[in-house]
Amino acid sequence: MYKLFFLFCFATSLNINESAVIPYNLKKIDIKLVLPAILHEISGITILDSTTVGCIQDENGILFLYDINRSRIRKQIPFGLNGDYEGICRVNNTLYILRSDGVIFEIENYTSEKLHVKEYKTGIPAINNEGLCYDLENNRLLIGSKGKINRDPLNKDKRLIYEFNLKTKLLNQMPVLNININDINLSAKLKGIAFLKKKNKNGDLIEVGFELNTSEIAIHPITKQLYVLSSTDHCLFIFNLNGNLEVIEPLNPNLFNKAEGLSFFPNGDMLISNEGQAHQPTMLKFKYQQ
Repeated sequence: MYKLFFLFCFATSLNINESAVIPYNLKKIDIKLVLPAILHEISGITILDSTTVGCIQDENGILFLYDINRSRIRKQIPFGLNGDYEGICRVNNTLYILRSDGVIFEIENYTSEKLHVKEYKTGIPAINNEGLCYDLENNRLLIGSKGKINRDPLNKDKRLIYEFNLKTKLLNQMPVLNININDINLSAKLKGIAFLKKKNKNGDLIEVGFELNTSEIAIHPITKQLYVLSSTDHCLFIFNLNGNLEVIEPLNPNLFNKAEGLSFFPNGDMLISNEGQAHQPTMLKFKYQQ
């Protein structure tokens, strides 16, 4: 059934499961780590083992190995030129890093002294891409586009997720998930979720709908749900195995000022990282509640 989700479901559904809840208490942080200044622009994380997190930031082509037990960077590994790096995920002993223009960097045996790095130009039609995760069941990477596809006004309400086949190292030009912003906002209204408020040109506070500018995606290791993080909305969207939107979870801006990184431990514990902006960059761990 899991394969059917991404192979045949190309559109979101309004059938929100009213009983579905996020299996985390986002008001109760298990561990909060304040990251060093060099990770002020942290943009992506992936869990490498029980104590080590691979981190990237959106300015330099450097892989940071961060020790969460000792709260320090254990190693810095240059892998490319300066650029806007946004997503990272691990596939066994290989790391994949996404640049915002859709180029994927493959780092084989990242623990070895001599790195072997390959670049793949995916040709993804979106000009800004930030979400990247590994889909174990289908041996592929999923890439979440942050904004609309090209500059076609017909695409302004679409947020697409594509697949990169790890066997052929090619992008499937047909998106595996088509998220419609209008459907998302209608779902939020039906569920009674309050929208963010912003001032209009007259200085009045008005509600604005979610934009779902995808900042990260990840597949939960236990429930197999797809988590889609939108830092600009301060919100987390969760889709079930059929591609239907199940949960819309608002995030406290005081804790998640700019949530850009998301990864899961094998036991389901969740790690979210925040860029610093006017604050310090942080990494937050939440226990999985079955």
